[in-house]
Amino acid sequence: MAACAAAASGLAVLTTLTAVGWITAPHVGIGSGLGGVLRTAGLLWLVAHHVSFSVHGAGQIGMLPLGLVLLPGALLALAGRWVVRTAGVTRLRHVGYVAIATAFPYALLAGAIAVASRTPVDSPSLWQAVVAGFVLAVVAAGLGAARALAPWSRLVSLMPARPRSVVMGMLATMALLVVAGAALSGGSLVAHLHQVRLASDALAPGPGGAALLLLAQVAYVPNAIVWAISYTLGPGFAFGTGTVVAPTGSALGPVPIFPMLAALPGGARPSGPGWLAFLMLAVPYLAGVFGGIVTVRIAPTPMLEAAPLWGFTAGSAAGLLTGLMAAFAGGPLGSGRLAAVGPSGLQVGVVAVIEIGVIAAIAGGAANWLILRRAPAPETEDPSPPGEPDDPDPHTIYMDPWAEDE
Repeated sequence: MAACAAAASGLAVLTTLTAVGWITAPHVGIGSGLGGVLRTAGLLWLVAHHVSFSVHGAGQIGMLPLGLVLLPGALLALAGRWVVRTAGVTRLRHVGYVAIATAFPYALLAGAIAVASRTPVDSPSLWQAVVAGFVLAVVAAGLGAARALAPWSRLVSLMPARPRSVVMGMLATMALLVVAGAALSGGSLVAHLHQVRLASDALAPGPGGAALLLLAQVAYVPNAIVWAISYTLGPGFAFGTGTVVAPTGSALGPVPIFPMLAALPGGARPSGPGWLAFLMLAVPYLAGVFGGIVTVRIAPTPMLEAAPLWGFTAGSAAGLLTGLMAAFAGGPLGSGRLAAVGPSGLQVGVVAVIEIGVIAAIAGGAANWLILRRAPAPETEDPSPPGEPDDPDPHTIYMDPWAEDE
């Protein structure tokens, strides 16, 4: 019931948006009649689960908005909480059963929607629909079920000190990277605001189409943040074969008319003042320093050689997570020139592990040394006999426990 309710709610939201688009902009090729609207809504539902699809004569479409994943993720989290409350689950170790029990029917529903959404023009990937539906349901429903049993602070406190320090250090690093990526992408959008308005005017979407276009751009905001993080790391990203957007300069070809793409930096040399470029390249190192300090602050270690290891572990975990995000933030837009769009997950992951992991190890070791140095020395008993000048109270009376009672 929870899996069906989550899937049906997501389909209902996307069907409404598809119907609005079909009414306000019939030229976009949504389809004819209610059947076309439902098939397009089913395809959008699969896209929200990051399921790629192939278009006849164009190739594979894998450059999908990460923001849409929040819709099924939130619905599955609510489904997990509902299962816990309805089934009377009281133990935290049963959360895994709740997640898997929700994920199996949800994956079957995702496979059925993938089959029902196929047309002679486009065909979603069946195996991706099943795998993505299962993985997303396990993660989201599991988190929702755990949250129904205890608040996040309580759940974090249940972890052992050392794993908790590594996880919190990784999250601290990722938080700083995301904030910097959001600031960089937003600043570039503001700097190219004139080009963004020209692209919007060229599309001439109308009132209803403008609202849908705005929603589409909001859905791609997480992709833009990940691209900006890849930019600060150094490898950058591509928008077409033979193109690159990196701190050292950009080489771009023709770009599709989409307002957000007007914020892409162009030119063989980086634009802006030199201090800004230096600050962007320093972001990963600052994030590594912050993550290493958080790691050892939560769980210091008396072994000086162990602190850099735990800092490197937290930084490497953040680097691997960054590479995974980069792999999902891009994808092909057909089989032609735009077959390579977005950052390379392998390159971003390797560079992030090296940059963030090493600096987190150094920062963790230094912070742990300072913590141990500032720690107060253990108190020792005063060996001075009573009556001596060093005795804090020379008038103390000491009783002999072995004396005979008079």
